[in-house]
Amino acid sequence: MVSSNIAVSHADTGLITAEVTRAEQLSPHIVRITLGGDRLEHWRDLGFDQWFRLALPISDETRFDRLGDRFDMRGYLRYLTLPKSSRPAIRNYTVREYRAETGELDIDFVVHGAAGIAGPWAAGLPLGAPVALIDQGCGYRPVAGAERVVLAGEESAMPAVLGILRDLPRASTGVAVIEIPDAADRQPDEAPAGVELRWVVRSAGARPGAVALEELRTVCPVAEPVSAFLAGEQRLATEGRRYLVNDCGIPKSAVDFTGYWRLR
Repeated sequence: MVSSNIAVSHADTGLITAEVTRAEQLSPHIVRITLGGDRLEHWRDLGFDQWFRLALPISDETRFDRLGDRFDMRGYLRYLTLPKSSRPAIRNYTVREYRAETGELDIDFVVHGAAGIAGPWAAGLPLGAPVALIDQGCGYRPVAGAERVVLAGEESAMPAVLGILRDLPRASTGVAVIEIPDAADRQPDEAPAGVELRWVVRSAGARPGAVALEELRTVCPVAEPVSAFLAGEQRLATEGRRYLVNDCGIPKSAVDFTGYWRLR
């Protein structure tokens, strides 16, 4: 994550191993991977935009037993000392859904051709593949006394925004914006009745996050406590925060923002 004011809270369970039990192409740009395994029964379910480090296999020699229980600076340095031939790839992902009764966890992957590691891995629908997870906690931190929310992200942040909408108090009000590359990538939502969810579709060749940022700039919350969350491409997160703080007068402390990735 490129930039953030998020406080990380690690789970006591540490490293959890799992395997791919289901894989499905949900829409033109989204693949859903379902993980299962005995250890997932111990997953700390926080809801909202709970995220984690996902260790992916890069070859048949990949090992997960040498990873630390935390992926802080010490854990990262330990990771770098592992042999490249057996070292997994580490990426950050958000829980799309966790079902404690079955010990299953869904992850939605954005796929855009052959670029990157995680997208092509998921696009291969890797049933039976081993993975490992290290819980990192939540990024969204509701402001005390705030019933109104402002949320925005593009497709990489869709699981986070939808998760927050699902778990908000039902009396919440406000606006959420999700930018997607294709109208067919739209997903069902569980937003409170008082929160307007605006789906915006990005035209071919447009900068990811630009349409969501433009839509966000039509929203200026009334003078009342607000909880805001902005995520996705770095410019959307940082410029969106600047707009809410400088133009709308929202306190910096009320805006959780994180750049999941940066367009080069």
